[in-house]
Amino acid sequence: MRWEGQALRAETDDALPALARMSNLVRTVTTPDFAGVTFHEVLAKSALNRVGPGSALPFTWTVNPYRGCTHACVYCFARPSHRYLELDAGVDFDRQIIVKINVADALRKDLAKASWRREHVALGTNTDPYQRAEGRYRLMPGIIRALADSGTPMSILTKGSLMRRDLPLLAAARRSAPVDLALSIAIADDELQQAIEPGTPTTQARLATVTAAAEAGFDVAVFMMPILPFLTDSEEHLDAALGRIKAAGASSVTYTALHLRPGVKEWYARWLHAHRPDLVARYRELYADGSYAPKEYRRRLAARIAPLIAAHGLARTPEDPNTGTVASRANARDDQGEWRRTRPHGGDAAAPAPEPLTLF
Repeated sequence: MRWEGQALRAETDDALPALARMSNLVRTVTTPDFAGVTFHEVLAKSALNRVGPGSALPFTWTVNPYRGCTHACVYCFARPSHRYLELDAGVDFDRQIIVKINVADALRKDLAKASWRREHVALGTNTDPYQRAEGRYRLMPGIIRALADSGTPMSILTKGSLMRRDLPLLAAARRSAPVDLALSIAIADDELQQAIEPGTPTTQARLATVTAAAEAGFDVAVFMMPILPFLTDSEEHLDAALGRIKAAGASSVTYTALHLRPGVKEWYARWLHAHRPDLVARYRELYADGSYAPKEYRRRLAARIAPLIAAHGLARTPEDPNTGTVASRANARDDQGEWRRTRPHGGDAAAPAPEPLTLF
């Protein structure tokens, strides 16, 4: 049993109504080590998630041991996924974490099926598999072993320095199938990084993880994603960030401009109002028409960053000119979102929703 002495019965008031109705909910856990965070332990029937054929993602299968993420990145594209469980995309996403405690066993069953063709499996595509709770739940070693034992290629994208714990296991897994590692490091300014990614390891801790992975023999990619307009897109900031990335031992860099889907857009707007109200009008102009920064902005960003990437001797992954995402097949812009903060239908009672913020 995990976190002995911290268990709460799922049918008590401590379990959220939508979760209490789930047949696979084992228990709801709180612990002083994660103040304000509630973990809902569930039993997964399956671990492999098939990406739809119309998706912009350049892979077919994912494994997500957690739903929700204590990294609490304001801009996280995965926030709207929490609404599936009748949780909000703001506070709940950061503080109501679903943990698939049997994910490794479920994955082994999936991989043992005769239909499994050992296609590439990506981790870190929805929420971070190395968020801080992984230090207690230790789900990733079982996932890595299951994939390696079946000869399945894998890739991991994380902001978590905890990946260093599993580098020997990942190095051993490479003997069975390809393993690709990437760190998400987009912000070189420490004060800004802690304000907008409050639950993440520091930039320096992530750079140290790049170094450790490179020393373990991996060609480590760094995802400078997202580049935040008017915050991290200056030549000075980009040059400083790329210099640190190169010095850490990364082999390549991927970048995109900030993408704000409905649900994320409103949460990011709230952060702007609180921390950088001077930029609200400029963001309104950039993102009023949809989720992606305009093509002209992305062209200017590319013209600024491409020479810096080359100057630092880093390989570059191209950006799709239509969407601003990596290897994207999607061409349509999402024009449904508005810059408006509405009251969430869940969340922490100690953090009430503000009055609606209408930017235009």
